[in-house]
Amino acid sequence: MLNCLTSSSGVYDASWQDDYPEKVISIRHKGIMEIFSELGKDGSLKLHRSFFPSVDKPMAIEKFVFTNTSKQPVKIELEYMSRETRTPIERSSGGQHSFVVSTVDDGAKTVNAGDSVQFAITYQAINNKNDFIIANADAEESARRHRVAEIQSHLVLQTPDPILNTMFAFAKIRAVESIYKTKGGLMHGPGGLRYYAAIWANDEAEYVNPFFAFLGDDIAVKSAMNAYRMFAAYMNPQYNPIPSSIIAEGDATWHGAGDRGDMAMIAYGAARFSLAYGNKDSAKVLWPLIEWCLEYLHRKVDKHGVVWSNKDELEGRFPSGDANLNTSSLYYDALNSAVFLGKLLGQPSQKIRLYEQRAKNIRANIEKFFGATVEGFKTYRYYEGNDTLRAWITTPLTVDIFDRSEGTIAALFSPRLWTEDGLASLAGNKTFWDRSTLYGLRGAFAAGETEKALRFLKYYSERRLLGEHVPYAVEAYPEGNQRHLSAESGLYCRIYTEGLFGMRPVGFHSFDMTPHMPREWNKMALQNIHSFGNVFDLDVERSARGQLIVTVTKGNSKKQYGIKEGEKKRIQL
Repeated sequence: MLNCLTSSSGVYDASWQDDYPEKVISIRHKGIMEIFSELGKDGSLKLHRSFFPSVDKPMAIEKFVFTNTSKQPVKIELEYMSRETRTPIERSSGGQHSFVVSTVDDGAKTVNAGDSVQFAITYQAINNKNDFIIANADAEESARRHRVAEIQSHLVLQTPDPILNTMFAFAKIRAVESIYKTKGGLMHGPGGLRYYAAIWANDEAEYVNPFFAFLGDDIAVKSAMNAYRMFAAYMNPQYNPIPSSIIAEGDATWHGAGDRGDMAMIAYGAARFSLAYGNKDSAKVLWPLIEWCLEYLHRKVDKHGVVWSNKDELEGRFPSGDANLNTSSLYYDALNSAVFLGKLLGQPSQKIRLYEQRAKNIRANIEKFFGATVEGFKTYRYYEGNDTLRAWITTPLTVDIFDRSEGTIAALFSPRLWTEDGLASLAGNKTFWDRSTLYGLRGAFAAGETEKALRFLKYYSERRLLGEHVPYAVEAYPEGNQRHLSAESGLYCRIYTEGLFGMRPVGFHSFDMTPHMPREWNKMALQNIHSFGNVFDLDVERSARGQLIVTVTKGNSKKQYGIKEGEKKRIQL
């Protein structure tokens, strides 16, 4: 307990909470949660409280800095505390673990007028008493601030809208901070007080890893490569499926929902990552995994020419039939990426042509099998027999299939699907998952519905950043009560890289760009991009004639491209 001990006529014991009630003045958050308060009836005792994780230790820290602005000295005491909680042996891996809450710099201290004093509490996970850390709170805070600044320095979004810029900056922190050093290597985990030391074919392979290739953060890239390697370890000559999830630091797997289209997720993500990261050696490592997954998917093509999968990433929460739109769309994009990648890696021309033909076939069959008028909208049915609008009709828009873009976007943003929290998973149902909303916003920009997409992006960003459940993209509701799973923040950033700026990886040092700048903006930029084997800035400005001028700055060199609205341009670095 913290006690304040002071009086103008002497010393007396006073509980901090009772006689020195805390009044919160402001809260600040940028990778460190900071709370600024006043104590006492006259507010003369100031408290700056901060919460943050260690960047390289299994520890979180709560730091207290008291500042005495009165004319009298104040004595403040932090009572010594050390509390240990042990996990049950049957729920522990590699031995019993302990959770220890302990004070730092405890004891009574006199704070003269105008001076400050500091205390701290650490929260540590340890395997044995020898693992306990005597923490230096200032050093840990400095390291955390440095790490956050490092994340924020890469891929800086600049638009005229400060809410969008800030949400993007927060999303970068959330996406990258959720990486853990495990015995299986660096592993990105969704988090949310539940999902740690484990990877998923959707969260990591499909959602966040392709974003890490654009961000170029070293730790994030290493975690992405490690995730794909872990999935690759389960390739087999019988083409039995790779597990949906690899858990327990790599020691076990989960594949309890059936075939969710996981091989499409992995091939899609690994191929896009390989191209955008721009490292040929890394791409060579991932090519066998991409190739294996594509062959698995080819073997699952059914009599309708689309990919069989008896579940999707929602794992049976909603019907998905025996073949769903999401899986076939991801397969189509993976084939296209494999064509680009195969050429770069010197794969046989016969194989390249085969992938090109399969991509052509699956696209045609997506239209034939899934194309439908649903609830009056010319869009897609999600599976055979589906007659109610679904959020995942957005996936084709994110893989450059725009045949039904007008009807699909009208459906997505209609009252049937759009709710106060984004897209409903199923029209008429209150359940929402942010991942489909984030795909929907990216797809709307990609399809050229810039003004409508911006309006809904602004609404979504303000609600998530400044609303009741802040400041990140969430997983779902009611399930999980809007947990802040980290891969969704990667999807948020991809609205900009792949949607607003329209960047589609096509080579180790090149990408196709179709910028979609809103009419109310005259400029937007992505600064300090670490991808495609380069470090560069990307600026988009509107010329007096209305044309978009794209400037690529790399070191002291600049290249400029004139692009008409909706036009695609190949950018070679």
